Amino acid sequence: MRKAVILLLFLWSAGFLNAATVDTVSIYSSAMKKSSKCVVIRPQNYPEGKSFPVVYLLHGYDGWYANWIIRVPELKVHADRYQLLIVCPDGSKDSWYFNSRMNPLVQYETYIGTEVPGYIDAHYKTQKSRLARAITGLSMGGHGGLFLGLRHAATFGACGSMSGGVDIKPFSEKWGIKSWIGDPDAAGFDWKEITVADAIEKYPRDSVAIIFDCGVDDFFYETNNALHEKMVRLKIPHNYISYPGGHDWAYWKNAIKYQLLFFRDFFDKMKMPDQ
Repeated sequence: MRKAVILLLFLWSAGFLNAATVDTVSIYSSAMKKSSKCVVIRPQNYPEGKSFPVVYLLHGYDGWYANWIIRVPELKVHADRYQLLIVCPDGSKDSWYFNSRMNPLVQYETYIGTEVPGYIDAHYKTQKSRLARAITGLSMGGHGGLFLGLRHAATFGACGSMSGGVDIKPFSEKWGIKSWIGDPDAAGFDWKEITVADAIEKYPRDSVAIIFDCGVDDFFYETNNALHEKMVRLKIPHNYISYPGGHDWAYWKNAIKYQLLFFRDFFDKMKMPDQ
């Protein structure tokens, strides 16, 4: 019996040894004049003469670049299964992936939307097309996934959100949001232009594939459901999933599997070379 257990442990360990590789790189931001760390998960067969599509995976409030791989080590298995790179950049504790109006050195929309993809394309064997890039995330990162996906449709062909803060207006006093973007003012700044629930009205209809989900026990459920209903009224194509679950890692660990499958299907439909 003991020998059997040891054999099973050996086989289990060997499976992980042969799984995807996790790199930690440092990516400099010209916009913010600093470098930040980033996790890059490479499939086991990387590079082997082919290039790969990329999914950018954003962390939530109070998270950091290694949050996803620590909490969901199965991402290595997913990278192998779906044959893609998974990139987890650092969005700071509470940036909400905005370019701050209050601090010129807090420019996370530019960093994640432009500078990080530029670095990844320059240093890894990627398919350098918007049709081979997707972006998603959890909570604050869910806001970031849709916010950046819609505003940077020339970079990302697909975007998503898990338990995302898709409408920040009801939460204006929480999570440091106002400290980066300020209050609406007489000069014409309106939170609607940076709130996914309103920005969706300017959806680039011929270009972005969208998936988002939220658990029915999540405090963001009502705003996510309202976004879904609005998109139905506007006839904007999207996949929306709602099932039991709260705002926690048990939910996100399960949700990411469906989002990666959605993105893999999107990449396959686009039929980019070397896939």
